[in-house]
Amino acid sequence: MIWVLIALMTGAAVLAVLWPLSRRARDLRQASDVAVYKDQLEEIERDQSFGLIAAPEAEAARLEVSRRLLAADGVARSRKTAADTPPTRRRAVAAAALVLVLAGALAVYLALGSPDLPGQPLAPRVTQAHGGDQSIEAMFARVEQHLAEHPEDGRGWEVVAPIYMRLGRYDDAVKARQNAVRLLGATAERWSDLGEALVAQGNGVVTDSAKQAFDSALKIDAKDVTARFYSGLAAEQDGRRDDAARIWKALIADAPPGAQWVASAQRALARVDSGEVAAAPQPSPQQNDMIRAMVERLAARLQQDGSNVDGWIQLVRSYTVLGEPDKARAAVNDARAALANEPDKLARLDAGLKQIAAAPAPAPPANDEAAQQDRMIRGMVERLAARLQQDGSDVDGWLRLLRPYMVLGEADKARAAFAEARDALKGDADKLRRLDEGAKSLGVGG
Repeated sequence: MIWVLIALMTGAAVLAVLWPLSRRARDLRQASDVAVYKDQLEEIERDQSFGLIAAPEAEAARLEVSRRLLAADGVARSRKTAADTPPTRRRAVAAAALVLVLAGALAVYLALGSPDLPGQPLAPRVTQAHGGDQSIEAMFARVEQHLAEHPEDGRGWEVVAPIYMRLGRYDDAVKARQNAVRLLGATAERWSDLGEALVAQGNGVVTDSAKQAFDSALKIDAKDVTARFYSGLAAEQDGRRDDAARIWKALIADAPPGAQWVASAQRALARVDSGEVAAAPQPSPQQNDMIRAMVERLAARLQQDGSNVDGWIQLVRSYTVLGEPDKARAAVNDARAALANEPDKLARLDAGLKQIAAAPAPAPPANDEAAQQDRMIRGMVERLAARLQQDGSDVDGWLRLLRPYMVLGEADKARAAFAEARDALKGDADKLRRLDEGAKSLGVGG
C-alpha cells in the first residue's frame, strides 16, 4: 500500500511539471478568440454606419470588445514561444523534468529518511506526536519523579495520596497525606484522610496514630463524617460497644437525605446493638487463614521496615488475641531491637504493651479468640464498605467486599453489596463485566 501511495504522489508531481508543456491546443483557442474580437469591432462599425445602434452604445460596445481583444492578444503573445516549440523539444523537456523530479525526491529521502527503521504501530506514533507516553502509569511515574525532586509540593502529595490508596500502597499513602497536612495546612478532611490511610496501613485496625488523626479532624469539624465513623469503629474494636452504638446513632441522625454512607453506619450499628460479634459462631478455617495471612503480612513488612511503632503494637496484640504468646514475646524483642535508637518510639511501644497487658482476658479463651478474630474481619469489611459508599467506581474493591461476606456466611449481605455495585458501575460496561465474572466465581452473581 505504501508503494502505491508513493507512486500516486510521484505521478501527481510529474503531472504538475508536464502540464504547461501540453498547452498548444489552448493557445490555438486564444488565437481564435483574437480573430473573433476583431470581427466584432468591424460589426459594430457596420451597425453604426447603418444607423442600427446609436453613437453612445456603439462607443461603449467598442470599448468593451477592445478590452477583451487586448487581453486575448496579450495572452497569445506570451505563449507564442511555447506554442511554436517543436514536439521533439517538448518531449525532451518533459523527460528531463521527470528525471529531475524523481532524482530530487530520491536525494531528499536518502538525506532525511530512515529506510532501515522498522515499521511502528500507529498508536505509539500518535502518542509520541502528542507529547510522549500518556499512559496512566507513565504520568503517575512522572508525578512521583516530580515529588522526589520537589518534596515541598503539597498539592502533588495531595493528588497522589488517593491513587496510592487505590493501588494498596498504604505506606506511601500515609506518607503522602502526612506531607499534605504539613505543607498545605491542617483541615478536618486532611486529618480524616490521614486517619483512613493509617487504618488501611493497619489492616483495618484503628491504631493509636489513626485515633489521633481522627481526633484532630473532630477538633476542627465535629461533624466530619469519616472521623465520626472510624471513631465508632475504634470504640468497637476496643470493646466499648455502647460508645460505638452512641457514635453511630448520632452519625445516622445527622445524615442528610440520600447520604450513601448511611447504609454502612446502619449495618455497623446493627452489629453492635444486636450483639452480633459476641454471638458470632466459631470461625471457619477460611476465616482463620485470612486472619493469619493478614498478621503474617504485617510481620513481614515490619521485618523490612521496623520503624513503625504502631505496627509493632498491632502485631503483638494480634499474636496475643490469636493465643500465640511465644510469637508475641518474639515480636516484642524484635520491636525493641528495631527501635533501640529511638527513645520516643520505645516509650510509645512500652505504653502500648502496657495497654495490651492490662486488657482483660474473658473466658473461655476459645470463644474470646473467635470473637476477636471475627471482629477483626468485620472491622476490615466495614471499612471497605464505607469507602465504596463514597466511591463506588472501584470494581476490585467491590469484589474484595463480596469475598469476606461469603466467607462469613452472610450471603444476603453479599447479594445486597452486589446489587449496590451493579448500580454504582452501571455506566461502565467493562467494569460491569468484570464484576459479574468475579461475583459468579464467588457464587454471588448466579
